[in-house]
Amino acid sequence: MDRDDYLRSRLDEYIWLKSVDAGVSRKRFLQILATMIGATAVGGLAKPAPAQSGSLNFTNTFKTKESNILKPLPPGYISHSKGTLEMNWGSMYGRGYIVPNDWFYVHNRNTPPPFDPSTWRLRVEGTGVSTPSSFTYDDIISMPSISVTCAIECAANGRRFFEEVYNQPLSVAGARWRLGAIGVAEWTGVPLGLLLERVGLKSTAVDVLVQGADIDSLQKQKSKFSTVVPIAKALLDNSLVVYAMNGEPLPPDHGQPCRVIFPGWGGNANVKWIERIEVSETPIYTQWVTKQMVLVGSDYPPTAPYKGELITYQNVKSAFELAWPAIISAGYYLLRGRSWSGKGKIVRVEVSLDGGKTWQLARLREPNFPFAWVRWDIDWNPVPGEYSLQARATDNLGNTQPTTVPWNNFGLLYGGIVSHPVKVQA
Repeated sequence: MDRDDYLRSRLDEYIWLKSVDAGVSRKRFLQILATMIGATAVGGLAKPAPAQSGSLNFTNTFKTKESNILKPLPPGYISHSKGTLEMNWGSMYGRGYIVPNDWFYVHNRNTPPPFDPSTWRLRVEGTGVSTPSSFTYDDIISMPSISVTCAIECAANGRRFFEEVYNQPLSVAGARWRLGAIGVAEWTGVPLGLLLERVGLKSTAVDVLVQGADIDSLQKQKSKFSTVVPIAKALLDNSLVVYAMNGEPLPPDHGQPCRVIFPGWGGNANVKWIERIEVSETPIYTQWVTKQMVLVGSDYPPTAPYKGELITYQNVKSAFELAWPAIISAGYYLLRGRSWSGKGKIVRVEVSLDGGKTWQLARLREPNFPFAWVRWDIDWNPVPGEYSLQARATDNLGNTQPTTVPWNNFGLLYGGIVSHPVKVQA
């Protein structure tokens, strides 16, 4: 056996053993392995194999002119800018629990950076660790891993409703999402806590900064995007350094080669294309957190150094699996939707077919994972006319969608009940 074959077999055996330990199915393992082995320069020595039909390789093959998104534009999706794709909820009707990679929403500030698995490194450093270290891609995918099914949702999901409900424009730039800036996937990766153990995490550690490779061109002071989480959040079992999405290596638009996942927190916390993690014994304050990940407005007084109320967990939301506005035919219709919460699991969904005058319980369908969503449905036999459908969900902590939410200047965390317009034709 030559050196390249040895390295491939070593990686094969190691990931297999760790996948078994973590309870990953053989089918899922083979899906991950089939794409990784063909694309990874193991230890910097093996040659990447040509892309095979149905598999992904580590090349930016789908870039289109004037776009920051590399994957093809899925049918029915909404594009707000050259770096955004919003899921069309009408396209989700009849689909399964997981959103496929090619249908997953995208928010890219810039074109995904190129990735060379033989040279990429993740640095973990700071005053909160004893032995600062750099990890190769091979190091990361060879560590014990777990899979977590959860949502990623942009904190600006629902931003458009602030303008529509309050009948006034937002001054902030950014996509006017309705409710399609969310997706649920199975994420596979290394627990961040395990990685921090490898570098000698100190008991005095307070904050963890995760930095990506992208730079926001809208900022006056150009700096690489980052997020900060408290050490308690970083050490939760489901906080991961992710390298696979739905059984495939992370696609470029979703963080290749690695990103972090902090289930329940706003989308900006789940940094893509990560290259550095800093652990500190003192609080870390960055412009991204203190000035952008905050609710600013008369109902949210600032607390120095934050410009407003800091955003952490997402709130409760619901969406119908319908186009906006929707047109359907009169007669029996199985009305479907999904509800989610950043703080736990949905336990009740109520639906109004008459603009909020009366409510009835929807049927909840399994699976129903915390920090993901639950699918639900209700029978409807409408006659021709104009309808305003509403849904409100409640999670296991008692958080329920309110009728309205206070205004904030950035249009973040809209969790109010939404009226979905539907026209029923004869």
